[in-house]
Amino acid sequence: MDRLEARELAYFVAVAEELHFGRAAQRLGMAQPPLSRAISRLERRIGVRLLERTSRRVSLSPAGEVFLAESRKALDAIDAATHRAQQVSGCHRLALAVRPGAGSDILPGLLDAYRRRPAAVPVEVVFSHDQATALRNGTADVAVMCSSENLTDLHTIELVEENPVVLLPVGHHLARRPRVTLAEVRRQKAFQEACPATSLDEIVALVALGRLIVVVGDGAVNRLGSTVAAVPVPDLPATRLLLAWPQLIPTPQLQSLLDTAKTIADRRVRQVRTSMVRSHVDSPGSEALAR
Repeated sequence: MDRLEARELAYFVAVAEELHFGRAAQRLGMAQPPLSRAISRLERRIGVRLLERTSRRVSLSPAGEVFLAESRKALDAIDAATHRAQQVSGCHRLALAVRPGAGSDILPGLLDAYRRRPAAVPVEVVFSHDQATALRNGTADVAVMCSSENLTDLHTIELVEENPVVLLPVGHHLARRPRVTLAEVRRQKAFQEACPATSLDEIVALVALGRLIVVVGDGAVNRLGSTVAAVPVPDLPATRLLLAWPQLIPTPQLQSLLDTAKTIADRRVRQVRTSMVRSHVDSPGSEALAR
């Protein structure tokens, strides 16, 4: 058998993750018929049925589950090889790994402020559910991570604390509630434990269409628009978001990004403290307490 191409693996991963040929084709920017033919040709080449198809649904076969995991590893290895070759050749850029839906409040401002620095280079945002692996295999130079994740051998700067909210279509029966429990959220048909590996804008679009319900940090609230509601989930803990990187001595480009992040984080802390002081001064009874 001739060696498989990366393109074939990418096609299969898209279909396996979407479990829908139409959505996978849209994600890949191609028509559905060629994608269907490519997957059928892939199955014939390796002699294994990877997908179970009916007129109503697509699902992974046991072999397909294994092939999906291995295909992801292979594509990650290709990305890592490309990134390391670029580093050696002096093709400077920074790859920033981020979990979908995380850091939506602070990331745009951070990247905008960084671009104005003299040492700035292009930043590629890579959506990933395993940022630590992306850092350790060279796919990413820096990552936005939660304090609860495995940070062994990584250096960190704290960015912000986010409280969990569930994203719902505005017409959903839970959307007008002041709060919901995680158990209630999990009973919803469109709920997914993990955000799709895509941008916040696409996640919001899927929620608005009723195809997705998911929990994210409340930093995303300012970017939801009028078709999606965010409801607090108080029985989930708040998350401290960190900027993490593996190098003991960062490159000048990465150091510039870290300095920018520290400046923004310090500014947010001062703003919170100022707000708390003003709230205390303006609260009823504050004058009596002062006396």
